Amino acid sequence: MTSLLADKRFHQYQLPDVKRDLMAGITVGIVALPLAMAFAIASGVKPEYGIYTTIIAGLIVALLGGSRFQIAGPTGAFVPILLSIVLEHGYEDLLIAGFLAGILLVVMGLCKLGNLIKYIPRSVTIGFTSGIAVIIFTGQIANFFGLKGVEKKEAFHENILELVRQFHTVNSYSLLTAMIGLLLLIIIPKIAPRLPVLLVALVVPTLISVLFYPDRVESIGSAFGGISQSLPPFQFPEVTPDKIMELLPSAFVIAVLGGIESLLSAVVADGMTGKRHHSNRELIGQGVANLVTPLLGGIPATGAIARTATNIRSGAVSPLSGVFHSLFVLIILLVFAPFASYIPLASMAPILMIVAWNMSEQKAFMHILKLRSGDSLVLFTTFVLTVFVNITVAVQVGLLLAMISFIKRMGNMLEVEKVLPDHRHGEQMSPHPVKTGHHCPQLSIYTIEGPLFFGAADRFERTLTRSIHHRPKVLLLRMPHVSLIDATGESHLSSLVSDFQEQGGVILISGIRKQPMEMLKKSGLYDKIGPEHFFPRTGMALRHGLSLINREMCRSCRHFAFRECEGWHISGGITGREITVSDG
Repeated sequence: MTSLLADKRFHQYQLPDVKRDLMAGITVGIVALPLAMAFAIASGVKPEYGIYTTIIAGLIVALLGGSRFQIAGPTGAFVPILLSIVLEHGYEDLLIAGFLAGILLVVMGLCKLGNLIKYIPRSVTIGFTSGIAVIIFTGQIANFFGLKGVEKKEAFHENILELVRQFHTVNSYSLLTAMIGLLLLIIIPKIAPRLPVLLVALVVPTLISVLFYPDRVESIGSAFGGISQSLPPFQFPEVTPDKIMELLPSAFVIAVLGGIESLLSAVVADGMTGKRHHSNRELIGQGVANLVTPLLGGIPATGAIARTATNIRSGAVSPLSGVFHSLFVLIILLVFAPFASYIPLASMAPILMIVAWNMSEQKAFMHILKLRSGDSLVLFTTFVLTVFVNITVAVQVGLLLAMISFIKRMGNMLEVEKVLPDHRHGEQMSPHPVKTGHHCPQLSIYTIEGPLFFGAADRFERTLTRSIHHRPKVLLLRMPHVSLIDATGESHLSSLVSDFQEQGGVILISGIRKQPMEMLKKSGLYDKIGPEHFFPRTGMALRHGLSLINREMCRSCRHFAFRECEGWHISGGITGREITVSDG
């Protein structure tokens, strides 16, 4: 107990806080119980496996996680991937996949990857979350209408066709039960928001079906044979190298989804409470939970946003609320498990449908779609692939498209403009003199803005090569706004330097920042250009450049920016006095 209270999440914890955590734990336990069974059934396994997950994962994450308020358990995000594993490989292999996902999550936490997960684009997360919502919603149509003989398929369109083929088997009693539950889910939050709406929407239709039309609707007992009143024995799944290779892709998706979901939930909790979670510790806690849960028959788990928010609103103070939540669900299992056999599947269908509707984020989905940008394409593609292929492919393709879109946008940020001093704006460098036909055949000045990386390097080289075809003697590159140079950017710049120097020209660089300078020094390009050709300010570089060119030609040149050349102005011209040029 001493080591537990040494946890920073228990800072300033006092005895009266225990009561608040106890009440919050009981409240969230009431919410978690029906969801645990519903998500397990939607994932293609027995309802008690969801209860085991809630008890074990909820306890471990509360004790080992990185958030004060996180409530873990089965969630809707896992439903499609878990169902596909069960349909293709079976329940035993689902346990192995969950175990492997636990290992991956622990490794991610130890490697401090918690901060990287939050860089996954919103268009990807909204895309697959909305796709998952569609799969969950349509997956409950059969139970809502009480359809008979509906076989679960892996492909979405096959499931829809199966529903259409069996729709003539509608059970009016199931439909009535589901409608009662749906009305309760819609009305109760409006008239009595303090009531545990999920539990009420589960118990009331159950009582009505038992009292008025018993045995007319399919129940947990008739479908799964009831729920055991005890936790299953500890059993290590039979893991083989072939199984690992076969299930590793699915385990990776479970780990990534689990990491995203748990950290999003922790961020929501931070926003509601003003506290801060430890992302890497959270991943480790989730990983340990998913390592242990399969050994006791549970399915993969992660932080649940809705249950965590309920925990906070109920007055939770510390992780003990999560411990009490797990203990409460355990007591319910030990005492009331036999009564769960009477719960109609039709009463659970509207609960999952409402959950699917809430997680679909339809407003955010439509907002991103209306942008008609690269993010819209990423969102739509991720959504369609989640629904019609699988979430593994959807996440991979979505991330790839997001990266390509980002690289394209960053590449378009690079600007290369030819400039000259503009006396109209206090000697600032400007493209206006060039656009009005002025230039110097001996000295060219270019302003470069943006990152010089692989997505923009080719554009950079082509622009400069095309622009300096007159081969001036001096090329001045102004680079104060080049934020970075990568290996590809350095290679293209080196090629430009080599080509220009072979023609007898000199390259000057002004205002270069720390990272680009370090890259040029490491590559040797700094020495190739010459240390004496780097200047902190444009004025200094221009003065040096003027000393290198043919002065007599410049005196007669009608295009360059000197006092004696048609009103162009650099203070002092080439007479040896001070040359002043603004770096603007």
